Amino acid sequence: MTLPDAPSGPAGADRTFQVDLRGLVDLLSHHLYSSPRVYLRELLQNAVDALTARHALEPAAPAGAFGIRLYADGSAVRVEDDGVGLTEADVHSFLATIGRSSKRAEQVAEQRGDFIGQFGIGLLSCFLVADEIHVVSRSARTRDAPAVEWRGRGDGSYTIRTLRSSARPRPGTTVTLTPRADAGEWTRPTQVRALARHFGSLLRHPVTFDDGSGGPGAAVNPEPAPWARTYPTPGARSRALAAYGEDVLGFTPLDTIELDLPAVGLKGIACVLPQAVPAGRRHGHRVHVKGMLLSEQADEILPEWAFFVRCVVDAESLRPTASRESLYEDDTLAAVRDALAERLRAWIARAAASDPDLLARFLHVHHLAVKSLAVHDDEILRMLLPWLPFETTDGHTTLEEFARTHRTVLVTSSVEEFRQVAAIASAAGLGVVNGGYTYDRELVHRLPEIRPQTSVADLDPATLTAHLDPVDRETELAAAAYLARAREALAVFDCDVALRTFQPASAPALLVDSREARHERTRSQLAREQEGGLWGDILGALRQEAPRAQLILNQLNPLVRTAVAIDEPELARTSAEALYGQAALLSRRPLRPAESSLINRSFLDLLAHALRKDH
Repeated sequence: MTLPDAPSGPAGADRTFQVDLRGLVDLLSHHLYSSPRVYLRELLQNAVDALTARHALEPAAPAGAFGIRLYADGSAVRVEDDGVGLTEADVHSFLATIGRSSKRAEQVAEQRGDFIGQFGIGLLSCFLVADEIHVVSRSARTRDAPAVEWRGRGDGSYTIRTLRSSARPRPGTTVTLTPRADAGEWTRPTQVRALARHFGSLLRHPVTFDDGSGGPGAAVNPEPAPWARTYPTPGARSRALAAYGEDVLGFTPLDTIELDLPAVGLKGIACVLPQAVPAGRRHGHRVHVKGMLLSEQADEILPEWAFFVRCVVDAESLRPTASRESLYEDDTLAAVRDALAERLRAWIARAAASDPDLLARFLHVHHLAVKSLAVHDDEILRMLLPWLPFETTDGHTTLEEFARTHRTVLVTSSVEEFRQVAAIASAAGLGVVNGGYTYDRELVHRLPEIRPQTSVADLDPATLTAHLDPVDRETELAAAAYLARAREALAVFDCDVALRTFQPASAPALLVDSREARHERTRSQLAREQEGGLWGDILGALRQEAPRAQLILNQLNPLVRTAVAIDEPELARTSAEALYGQAALLSRRPLRPAESSLINRSFLDLLAHALRKDH
């Protein structure tokens, strides 16, 4: 297919592009097609388009009158169809010219939706596995048309000649490939049959395969798509669709949702995954276009929040990209995506209204997916927010159950803050929800939209400390010297120290400190270190009065009662540092280097003190 050199001419004369076929095939194999296996899909696709044109030419022909036959015996691969065929002029125009569509130019606009292929480069994919392509075709458009032979070679050359009609008695086209020695992986009979089944199992025209052993050809697509069949009962239909989903996707679905969009000729199923997947991880979906498998990884057909399902669909009006391995992003695809999203919402609504057991199983597995949907979908929010599980001071429970016992729901801004306060807040009777997980804080704040009688507020340190009981005046005065030494020891962490009583008594201390306060103190520290420079001026301008951290000692704890009675200054300082370190560890937040050093030092100092006392 390399064109001859253009004759020399005067300056400015038009020239003809030269095409390096081997370079073009290398480009296709490395940048357009994902694998050499697509050669069989392209051959099947061309055959299906030819059959579509034949049916348009002979609309009275019965269904199944025209078909596709595959042959592979190890030495050759052959695809034969009963399609519309090609005249000699068609062969010159469509097989010998790179980039021209295999449909007549004047018919493309009207017939665009009738064909799978649209880019006219499919036959070149055969050079991924063969050095020669042999085509024999006879047109059905002209009565008694002769057969035409075209041979294309990998070096870019080709020949065309007219044959006797007996060379191809019936209209249609036969494409024969002589595989290269290094292409055996893709041209073995077993592989050809597997590829035909993989790409063509849902094709609407009969496709058979013959391995040359002399037996009858085996049907590649013996049955129509499962959603196109009739079943005796709705239950039988549901079981059949679920079995098909399990067969092609490899898992037993939690439930199967039938999809039907008549406007774009889309039918199929969405299978609900039986296990949770990470938020934002999008699964690929199996998308067929007019029965031909386009892609197994078409994640663009559903919105990002729908990562709890995998789909198998067949569509009439979706447009493939040039490689025909993904979908072209256009208005039609956007409309399909929105319509399928609505089908998933409707399924959730039906489960909420009529199948609470299914809804419970679904939410147990996919609550994070539903939370992501509820953030942006008011209808789903109203239906499902009360039933979504959250981590609370009452354990993992739904907001409906939690709000029954707590008219005011407090929510933390991070996981670490929840872990700091959970035990103490629970003992104090406060209802706190962990708002540190994705979507949770935003959703909890929307609870009053569903339950107006419930109020929601962010938990701050003042709210918690207000529910801790003060100690009596005598106890406070007796502990004053210890508290002063403790404040001096922890001043480096901008931490105040207070003495209170709270449950559980087993908790010696509570460190109340927010992430925002820590960030502000860090920024203030940097400003002090950079004072006088440009960066210091910037940080100084941003500086705010940051609330101090607070170490609250529990007077009900025996260890604390012993500590506040210590008279020895160094031991008092060390015990305060140890209590701070233990409270910081229980908060499960990342420790600063200075805190890690403090914990190690206080432990060693207490150990040394204990050993001296023993001696």
